[in-house]
Amino acid sequence: FIFTTAKQDYAEKVLDVLDPKKKLIRHCLSQRDCLCARGCYWKDLTRLGRDLAKTVALDHTIQGFPAQAANWIPVPRWWGDPRDEELLRLTPLLGQLSRVVSARGAGDGEGT
Repeated sequence: FIFTTAKQDYAEKVLDVLDPKKKLIRHCLSQRDCLCARGCYWKDLTRLGRDLAKTVALDHTIQGFPAQAANWIPVPRWWGDPRDEELLRLTPLLGQLSRVVSARGAGDGEGT
């Protein structure tokens, strides 16, 4: 999933660059999927329709609800630097999380 506070047309243009063959990113939630409160758009992870115990979000700003704070992993903002390897540095952590979720989900019929 991609979940952005950007408008849908902008999000689609970015996705065309990130995944031009449409093989990696299956769903995109945009500003229209966010909640607006006090002029700010908030990402509500429940909009994903997934078990939040098996959900993490990577973002440069935590625009979720306090009740979902444990689901957010802060990452630095990306400025277009092709040498930026921040997400690669998170690979071990994401791998560990994947194994934990897989172990918890074993036999429950849900999968990951």
